[in-house]
Amino acid sequence: MLNLNRIKAISLDLDDTLWPIWPTIARAESVLYDWLALNAPQTATLYASPQALRAVRDALEQQRPDLAHDMTALRRESLRFALNNAGDDPQLAEPAFEVFIAERHNVTFYPDALPALEFLAARYPLVSLSNGNAEVSRMVLAPLFVGSVAAFKFGVSKPDRRIFHAAAQAAGVQPDEVLHVGDHALQDVLGARAAGMQAAWVNREQAAWEHAERPHVELSDLGELVQLLGGDRLSGRPE
Repeated sequence: MLNLNRIKAISLDLDDTLWPIWPTIARAESVLYDWLALNAPQTATLYASPQALRAVRDALEQQRPDLAHDMTALRRESLRFALNNAGDDPQLAEPAFEVFIAERHNVTFYPDALPALEFLAARYPLVSLSNGNAEVSRMVLAPLFVGSVAAFKFGVSKPDRRIFHAAAQAAGVQPDEVLHVGDHALQDVLGARAAGMQAAWVNREQAAWEHAERPHVELSDLGELVQLLGGDRLSGRPE
């Protein structure tokens, strides 16, 4: 059970907790492909769709486990490989990545996300904790967070307890004083619990829980967390 009295700070996952990730990635990959068609036409011809470029990235992920924590390096290296393989200038990988990452930050929040964050930020220090390469400093929600810990900068990814402890440090509290909120059973819930934190599972898809150790609380959306912490049920607003 969730112990409300222990909570002095909240860490939050980003992708699939505050916004759905795959529509965002698909749109960013489409914008990237259009840029390549204009600036690296041989690459766009050899890899004839955004999906073909994603396959290059996925293959590299299997070949480079050392990049498992760094989605930025993985995307850059896959672009460099594709450009070089097609006979285009591999130095175009950097501006191509910048096109991708700009659109990757153009997210559509879940309706409950920003109202919940505004409520939480007025009561607790918030820290983002993500395995992805979204950075809250580039987003409208930046003023609501006191810190951000990202795997691609920190050097390890969830569920490694060290990255959770870094989030607690960024919030200025001990790990057992943090409530971590996220959608992923292993990376968020079990990782947070192993790091000594309380864990809230955001289960928007009503999935079954498949592990012996359970979250301290299960939420259908962030509005339920607001209610648990003494706020009114959020109606939400689209962003």
